[in-house]
Amino acid sequence: MKRVLMMPLVVAVAAGALTACIPTNTNQLPIDHIVVLMQENRSADSYLGQLSIQGQPGYEAEPVTGNPDPLNPLNPPIVPYHKTVYCDSSDLNHSWNGVHQEVNGGAMDGFTAANDSASANADPADPTGARSMGYYDQSDLPFYYSLYNTFATNDRYFSSLQSQTFPNRLYLLAGTSFGHIRNDVARSTQKSIFELMDQGHVQWKIYGDQYPLTYGSLFFKYVADHAAGHVFPMSQYYADAAAGRLPHVAFVDPKLVASPKVANDEHPIANVQVGQKFVADVTNALMASPEWGSSAMFFTYDEHGGFYDHVAPPAAPVPDNIAPILQAGDTVAAFDHYGVRVPVAVISPYAKSHYVSHVVDDHTSILRFIEYRFGLPSLTNRDANADPMLDMFDFTNPAFATPPTLAPAVIDPVQLAACPS
Repeated sequence: MKRVLMMPLVVAVAAGALTACIPTNTNQLPIDHIVVLMQENRSADSYLGQLSIQGQPGYEAEPVTGNPDPLNPLNPPIVPYHKTVYCDSSDLNHSWNGVHQEVNGGAMDGFTAANDSASANADPADPTGARSMGYYDQSDLPFYYSLYNTFATNDRYFSSLQSQTFPNRLYLLAGTSFGHIRNDVARSTQKSIFELMDQGHVQWKIYGDQYPLTYGSLFFKYVADHAAGHVFPMSQYYADAAAGRLPHVAFVDPKLVASPKVANDEHPIANVQVGQKFVADVTNALMASPEWGSSAMFFTYDEHGGFYDHVAPPAAPVPDNIAPILQAGDTVAAFDHYGVRVPVAVISPYAKSHYVSHVVDDHTSILRFIEYRFGLPSLTNRDANADPMLDMFDFTNPAFATPPTLAPAVIDPVQLAACPS
C-alpha cells in the first residue's frame, strides 16, 4: 500500500482565506478546491449514448444491436430507443445478482432479462424489460449535453463494482466496500477519506440536500461523530461558494429520499430534469464563485441503475483481502472487475475543452485525485492503482478561466405533473 509522508503545514491567514493552507510536499496542482457530486443510477448509454451525434464525435456511440426479447428469443432484439417520459414506470434491477446477469460475463446482453416479468424487478407495464434499453438526449437534457460538449468527459469511466448504490459509494469514499454487496452498511468504523483528510490537515465538508442525512454520515461512524463543523445543508454550499469559503474538498449529496416530483438524485422513478436542475445549480454556483479559478468539480453517478450499456467492464485491481459477503443464492464472483459504465465530467478552468478521455477510470480515480493533490496515502490496493484522471486537465493553459455559459436546465411542467406524487 502506497504511503506518502506529510510535511508541516504552511499557515497563512488573509481576509476570507482558509485558516489552514494546503500542506507542503503535495503535488502542486493549481487546484485548491475539489467538489465531488455523485448522482444516482444512470448508465453512460442511457444518458450519453447520443452524444457522439449531438456534438461530441469523440465519445463512443451506443450501438443498435440491443438485447434479446427474453419472452421470445426468436423475436427481433429490443434495441435502444428514445424515452418520452421523464419519470420511469418503476425501478430497474441493479442488485449484485441482477447486474451480473445484465453483464453476463461481458456479453452485455442480460439487461432485458434482468428486468422482465420473471425478474425481481418485474413491471406489469413492461413485461419484456424494454425500459432498460431507453435513452435520453439533448432535447431532454440540454444542460447535460451542453456540459459534456464543453468540458472534459470519459467514455471509459466505470462504476467500481457490479452492484448497487451503497457499495459503489463506499469505493468513492474508502476505496473498497469492505465486502458489502448490498445497501446494508451503516456507521462503519472502517477508515475512509475523511479520516485521511483530517490527518493530513485537509479541510472537508459534506453538503446535503436532505440535511442532516448524507451518505458520509450514514456510512461512517467517524463522520457522524464529527458532523459538527463538517456536515451542512445545501444552503451552506451556495453561501460558501459565493463567499469564497469552500473547503479543500467538498462532497455534495442530493436528496436521498423523496417523491418522484421532488427527488433530485435521478434515481428511477425520479424526474430526470429535476436532477439535472440540481446539478446545474451546483455547477453554476461553483463557476460564479471567486474560487472558480482554483477549483475542480467531479460529477458522476454511483452506478448504472439497471439501464443498458454496451461496454463490457474490464478487470480491476482487487481492493483488499475482504471477500464479497454472499448469501445463499448469490452469484459467486469477486471484486476483480469494474461495474457498468456511468457518465462523468470534469468541470474546472483547467478541464480540457471538448475532450473525451478513453483511459479506464472508476470512482476510486476521484479518490486517487484527492489523495494525489494533497499528498495523502492510499486506502486500498484499488485506489493505490487507480488512474487520477490527470489526462482530463491542462494545468498550463486554462481553457475556462472565464466560466462558460451553459444551456439552461429546463423542467417540463407537463412531464413533471405526470410523475407520481
